Amino acid sequence: MSALVVNEEFLTQIELLQTLIKNNVAGQFGGNHKSKTFGSSCEFADYRDYIPGDDITKIDWNAYARFEKLYLKLYLDERQVHTRIYIDASRSMSFGKEFKSEQAIKIAAALAYISICEMDKVSIYVIRENHVEEVVTNMLGRESYLNNIGKLNDVVFDGDSCISEAILPSVVGYGDGLSIIISDFLTDNDFETAIDHFVAKKRDVLCVQILTREELNPKARGKMHYYDSENSNKFYRKNINREIIRAYKRALEYATGRIRDYCLSRGGHYMLVSSNDSLNDIFFDKLVTSGVIK
Repeated sequence: MSALVVNEEFLTQIELLQTLIKNNVAGQFGGNHKSKTFGSSCEFADYRDYIPGDDITKIDWNAYARFEKLYLKLYLDERQVHTRIYIDASRSMSFGKEFKSEQAIKIAAALAYISICEMDKVSIYVIRENHVEEVVTNMLGRESYLNNIGKLNDVVFDGDSCISEAILPSVVGYGDGLSIIISDFLTDNDFETAIDHFVAKKRDVLCVQILTREELNPKARGKMHYYDSENSNKFYRKNINREIIRAYKRALEYATGRIRDYCLSRGGHYMLVSSNDSLNDIFFDKLVTSGVIK
C-alpha cells in the first residue's frame, strides 16, 4: 500500500471507538457466542496467562509457586474464545479511488481490537488464490496487539481468491468463537461451503461485504470499456444508459441479497459497507443493526 493504514492516528481512533462502544452499547462484542458454548456454572475449565488489569482474585497462587508465572483460572462461562478474521486479498479489493483493501484492513484491525479488549484471542489471515496465509496469530492482550497489528500494512492485494477452497483445509477451530470473512464477494468462486464449514464447526459467522460508492451507485454514462480486475481476458464494452444502470442495480441487489440471505439462513450475520464509510458508521449503525454488537 502507498500509505500506512494502521498508524498511530488510526490506533488512537479505534481506542476511542472501543471506549464509546463500551459506554454506549449494552452488552459486549461477540457476547452471544460465549453463552452458547459455556454455562454460568463455577466449574473450573482451563488456565490462561495473567494480563495486567485482570481480576487478581482469580490468580492460581499454587501454580505461581510451582512455575513462578501468573495464571488465571477460567470457568465454564469465562473460557477464552478465538476470533479469526479472513481478509480477501484479491486484486478486485484494490478497485476504485477509495480502495476496498484499505477499508478491509481498518475493519479487521478494529474488530481485532474490540475482541482483544474482551480478553479474546485473535488471529488474522489473508485469502490468496486457494490458500490461507497467516498475518498474525494468537494475539492476546493489548501489548500483543500493538506489537503485531502493523503487519496488516504489508498485505498485498493481487490475483484471485477462492474463499472456500482456501479455508476448508486450514485450521478453523471448533466452537470457540467468531469467524469473520471480509471481502467484496465479487467472484464466481464458491464461498457458501466455507460458511457451512464454520457452522459445522459450531463457530459464529460474520460476512462483511465491502463495495465502492461507484459499485453501489454507478455514475458512468456513455461508451465504456470495462475489464475484469482479476482476469483481463474478460471485458465488457457497452454504451452505458439508464436501462443498463437499472439492470446493473437489479443484478447488484440479487448478488448482495444472495450473500446476505445465505449467511442469515445459516444463523450467521451479514454486513454491507461502502469503502468510504467511517468506522463510527460501521460500528454504531451497521454492526449494531446486524446484531453483532448488542
